[in-house]
Amino acid sequence: MNSPSTTIQNAVADVADVSRPCGSASEQLRREVGLLAGRFASLLRSRFSGAEQPVVAALAFLDYAYAAVSDNGIEPRASVTDYPLERLVLAFELSPCEIDLLLLAGMAEEHEGYADIFRTLHPTGQPYPTVGLAAQLICGNDDERVALRELLASGEVTGSGVLQVSGDGPFYSRNLVLLDQLWPTLHGIDAWPQSVVRLTQEVMTHGLQQWLDSADVLGARQALQSNNRCTVLLCADDEAVAVQRAMALLNAAQLDGLPIQLPQEHDATLDALIQIHCLVRGVVPVLKVPHQEGDKRAVLPVFSRYPYPLVMCGRVGCGEMSGERPLVNLVVAALSPVALRDMWRGLLPEMAEQASLLAARYPVEPVHAAQLVRDLRFNHRFDAHDQAVAPFSIEHVAARVRARSATTIGGGVQLIRPVADWSQLVLAEAKLAQLSEAVNRLELQAKVLDEWRFLNGRRGARGVRMLFAGPSGTGKTLSAEVLANALGVDLLMVDLSKVVSKWIGETEKNLAEVFDVAERAKAVLLFDEADALFGKRTEVADAHDRYANLETAYLLSRLERFDGLAILSTNLRQNIDSAFIRRLEFIVEFEEPAREQRFALWRCHLPQGVPVADDVCLEQLAAQFPIVGGLIRNAAVAAAFLAAGEGDVISKRHFIQAIRREYEKTGKAYRDVSSAAAQRSIQAFNRRE
Repeated sequence: MNSPSTTIQNAVADVADVSRPCGSASEQLRREVGLLAGRFASLLRSRFSGAEQPVVAALAFLDYAYAAVSDNGIEPRASVTDYPLERLVLAFELSPCEIDLLLLAGMAEEHEGYADIFRTLHPTGQPYPTVGLAAQLICGNDDERVALRELLASGEVTGSGVLQVSGDGPFYSRNLVLLDQLWPTLHGIDAWPQSVVRLTQEVMTHGLQQWLDSADVLGARQALQSNNRCTVLLCADDEAVAVQRAMALLNAAQLDGLPIQLPQEHDATLDALIQIHCLVRGVVPVLKVPHQEGDKRAVLPVFSRYPYPLVMCGRVGCGEMSGERPLVNLVVAALSPVALRDMWRGLLPEMAEQASLLAARYPVEPVHAAQLVRDLRFNHRFDAHDQAVAPFSIEHVAARVRARSATTIGGGVQLIRPVADWSQLVLAEAKLAQLSEAVNRLELQAKVLDEWRFLNGRRGARGVRMLFAGPSGTGKTLSAEVLANALGVDLLMVDLSKVVSKWIGETEKNLAEVFDVAERAKAVLLFDEADALFGKRTEVADAHDRYANLETAYLLSRLERFDGLAILSTNLRQNIDSAFIRRLEFIVEFEEPAREQRFALWRCHLPQGVPVADDVCLEQLAAQFPIVGGLIRNAAVAAAFLAAGEGDVISKRHFIQAIRREYEKTGKAYRDVSSAAAQRSIQAFNRRE
């Protein structure tokens, strides 16, 4: 035997702490350990008859530990299924021998006195019980030793991962070690291994009742409530959405769930940690399967020995499922407008009358809606100028949506905060009517698509796709900004330099991320210079043509599935593939402005109260210079800087100089309509006025 340690001698004085209760689960576990300590003391007395100091100290500690629990008259192993230890025993049907092995391995973590006894008895001085010590404590003959060896090789206590036989030496000199952090968990302490990444997930059921009452979900709920071995797989476009729905499903089934993030690569050790720690806590593991890049698919955990239901959450086609566990598959669809209306009405009763509009503008999951409402209520407390008006408005909600969406914007898109409104848009009445109709198409979906059931079940029915075609500077980007502002969302402009890639498959991957970002942010998606992406497909002459056509085919499919407002902007409509044209709800042709529209644009781009000389006649500028709105804006700003540099008011000379430069920048010959013709045009305009 090794030399004695003062730890055992000093631990005798602390043995009263072993029996001090700290909750029913802990009290039960300490009773079990104390009773096993009595058997351990009997073993030492039978093996060592001398008065060696280590044995005396060990016997003193073990006797005190046994006396602390044996004198209270309580029978050991009272079956209480709410205790972590009993959950473990019942789940794997552990035999009395397996329970003894579990308790023996846990004694090293129960008190330093036990650990030092094991260190004293261990062949290499380690603070763990060995298989040989377990054999002497449990087995009475050679047949029982053989049975013990078989039990440790293939029994449930080791097969499940609860107990490990570690070490490289001879079998009987190897250590018995418990699963990481299992012992404090059996005490009722919420201790977790570092490798298990738990997620914080609020359970939110507003707006989900229709989904929870559907036939498929009711079947999954019954499977969970049966408490039988099965796997419920929830698939959605976003694995985070699948986790949210899973928590709502478990709540409806009156079960506790624990969301856990699976790593890209996991092994049997991590699987054992997850299933055992969830089992002893009495919670259903909800496993979030990570999204794999490209065509790679995850190999999902098997959990073949786990005796209860578990839930896996991921994207459609997230991984390969194997094993004998029965599978219940649920594909999560987006909430219907009726459900979204109920959700907003429940979360924001102050705006119940506008619930349909909120549902149309912000079709988000309940958990995300709850976050927005919390943001809204918190920020409204500090918005002093709104205290005298109605508590909330659509504009308040829009501000919170924009604030949240800014945190989800990734590469490939440029975020534009819309500030332009309808008053800044100078277009023909017919064009303005088309733009207004597009907004109505998004906001009136509840009536047309749900009450009247148009396009029932059709893919992409809730999205709106538009093409803005026309020369540069005619107001295409400005119109997109106005629409975003009218809808109370952000405008996301696709950055083609970060999306288009020469590598095969990378463009589709980048585009998928762009669409996902826009859907998460509930933003208007603008493809400027869209002919670069949505160009006509060509005959396949080589591999490059084939992959270019595949990119176009992907865009067709993804654009059709987009449930929001997507705008394609181009100067060359004839270059857009006809397949895209067929899928567009609106095509708005932007033309160069007429004289009356140019006059309105000049007025729009000169702020009220700006110092302008008496020789400036906006009607004459509009008549003399047939330029588009973008150039008018540039010229107005440039003229202001020219005047400010001279310390003067803005005169006609400044405007003429700025307009001439705009002509030079565009490569066009400077064109000035004669004063007489301009004057006649002005007189005709005034007569119409």
